[in-house]
Amino acid sequence: MAKHLFPFLSALQTLLVRSGNRIILWLYTGVFNLVLTIVGSLMFRTRMSHNNGIAAVGSFKFVDHPKFPLHPFFEPGKILPCRIRHGAASFKDDAMRAVRSLSIKLANERYNSPFDLELNTGIVALFWSAASFLRFAKYKKTMYGIQYHQYYRNYPVGARGAYEGLRRNPTSFSNLHYYSQTPFWYIASDQVKRYVKYRVIPASDVPETGILDAYDRTIPPENQRTLPGETRTRNYLKEEYAQQIKEGPITYKVQLQLQTAADDESPEIFNCCRAWDENAHPWMDLAEIRVERVLDWRESTMMVFSMNNMPKGLGALPAYSIFDYNSLNYMRKHSDMARKARVLAIKLFGLPPEIPDDDNRNQ
Repeated sequence: MAKHLFPFLSALQTLLVRSGNRIILWLYTGVFNLVLTIVGSLMFRTRMSHNNGIAAVGSFKFVDHPKFPLHPFFEPGKILPCRIRHGAASFKDDAMRAVRSLSIKLANERYNSPFDLELNTGIVALFWSAASFLRFAKYKKTMYGIQYHQYYRNYPVGARGAYEGLRRNPTSFSNLHYYSQTPFWYIASDQVKRYVKYRVIPASDVPETGILDAYDRTIPPENQRTLPGETRTRNYLKEEYAQQIKEGPITYKVQLQLQTAADDESPEIFNCCRAWDENAHPWMDLAEIRVERVLDWRESTMMVFSMNNMPKGLGALPAYSIFDYNSLNYMRKHSDMARKARVLAIKLFGLPPEIPDDDNRNQ
């Protein structure tokens, strides 16, 4: 009798442990989202990060002849309106050493969109799960342009991600390389389960600027301060981007990288601190972005990007605990309350001020 009960009890134990872990993930996410909503969104009307940014509008054209199994949404040759926003985490001084970002919305709308995508510089990330992100937030402790000192000491993989993603004084947002870092579902028309990562690079063959040089790699990653004698303004990147668009459209190439799901796959393929082998999983052209007009401060600030804006078969992968690699996207997907609360607070209390040029450096 006991022999026959053992498989059942083992399966029941696995189910209960997994259910408990998912409840903990749900609670952690809910509490974190509530804190962000109250403190960041309602009290200060700020984004969760990347408050220093510039937004623009243009078009998004899928390639005519894709070289990958096609998802129905990625219709060859289709052109959609789009909005993009470049930003920096998390300081308001463009000349600081910072991770830069690109967010994409396939609609000329503040929120509604069939497809949103958020990317950062660096092919690997600074944290790899909800648990590691919460530790990252815990150890922020910002003072005079220095932050995350203890986190980088405790977690060298985070320091590696910082050195990969930080950019020092790039000449433009438009010549950087941006990565989704985390994988998503990619269930094409053939119904084969695959995973996808995205990146955005300049449409023209220009070198990426701002990559940390040998000197910058001797500076601890927590030190994001400007260099002594810095003459660039606190808004130099945003000003350059606006001027560049006045002179003509800015174009980007959107690419994807695919990996087929397998029963014996390693969970490490979901680890955003590990890049996929580009020989086994080459980057393939998906679309071209053509940016034609900068949006004003109000429109830029009122925009919301959401991981819930994803077509069926392209969304976030399931997560089962706060230690699951896919729990990062679980947290992002369940953070819309904070994003929308920020917009509500702006409608009630007005826009936060634009970033001044004459304020203190390293802020």
